[in-house]
Amino acid sequence: MDKTINHITYSTNKELLNIPLIHAYLSEESYWSKGIPLATVENAVANSICFGAYSEHGQVAFARVVTDHATFGYLADVFVLGDYRGRKISKHLMEFIMEQTAPLSLRRFMLATLDAHSLYTQYGFTELKHPERIMEISRPGIYGDLSNKCE
Repeated sequence: MDKTINHITYSTNKELLNIPLIHAYLSEESYWSKGIPLATVENAVANSICFGAYSEHGQVAFARVVTDHATFGYLADVFVLGDYRGRKISKHLMEFIMEQTAPLSLRRFMLATLDAHSLYTQYGFTELKHPERIMEISRPGIYGDLSNKCE
């Protein structure tokens, strides 16, 4: 499905995704996946609901939702390219994501962010109600570790 707002088209069509651009942003510019291998990005895209935003010049934003399509979703890898920030693209992208995932009736929809809390609270995301119930396995250096193993 596609939706156009202010000359930016928001789409779930994976054929439109610019995988090299997504990989470059995630591996070089993001704080959460520096060094991520291209094959890992390709696998993540293949197994997620993906959202792109496009100007007449190409892809300008990306996000994906990892989900079982029934009870749980995790919003990941959200970014807007630097030249396109400040144009409400992240807000329109979030509106589009929420519209597209609403029919799934997910019981729990989660994300992690360092600095965009004010954006996500507008769409119903809150701090964990019971953080003592949430556990994780965290491997922050995993992509660097993989790079070292490939050398």
